[in-house]
Amino acid sequence: MKWHRHGRRRSYHHGNLREALVDAALDLIAEKGPAGFTFAEAARQAGVSAAAPYRHFRDRDALMADVAKRGFERFEQELATAWDEGRPSLRQAFDRLGKAYLAFARNEPAYFAAMFEAGLSIREHRELQDAGDRAFAVLRGACEALVAAMPAAKRPPAMMMALHIWSLSHGIASLFARGDTARRTLPMAPEELLEAATLIYLEGLGVVKDRGR
Repeated sequence: MKWHRHGRRRSYHHGNLREALVDAALDLIAEKGPAGFTFAEAARQAGVSAAAPYRHFRDRDALMADVAKRGFERFEQELATAWDEGRPSLRQAFDRLGKAYLAFARNEPAYFAAMFEAGLSIREHRELQDAGDRAFAVLRGACEALVAAMPAAKRPPAMMMALHIWSLSHGIASLFARGDTARRTLPMAPEELLEAATLIYLEGLGVVKDRGR
């Protein structure tokens, strides 16, 4: 599994224990997957004693929840930047949104795995659910904008549309656009597959190309 570190430190010093543990968890997720290591291994990877992580995290799940929350926060920012309030046109912005989804899975596979594959209970980690909901809200808002541009009599439920597009984007991202060994081969670019599938879906709903396309 490959993880792009973007210059993160891999050991603890100068009182930055929490960040060191998050970095250690990301390293271990990249190497072993989100369920492949223990709390003690995270401590060892960070260069601290087995007891040290308890200063900041109740247990391994709490550490993983923090990693996943950070991932969703980054994800939200990248989706919002790609959407850019629907500029210069709704369809162009919507296409960028899909590409941003795929790019995140490719560029941040360790975060992506922590967010979607760690098996954490959202009932026990409400901050994780809230962060995920804020990321999804970017997609939902984009769908609401597209629906609002349609004739009133033909508007589908925006939430239904958002769930469909999310499922479509996530499936392609998980199968074909990851930056790790879980990626499957595809005889075309994942972006092309998502663009074609989204086009078929939107045209089936009656969403036509806008003039800014």
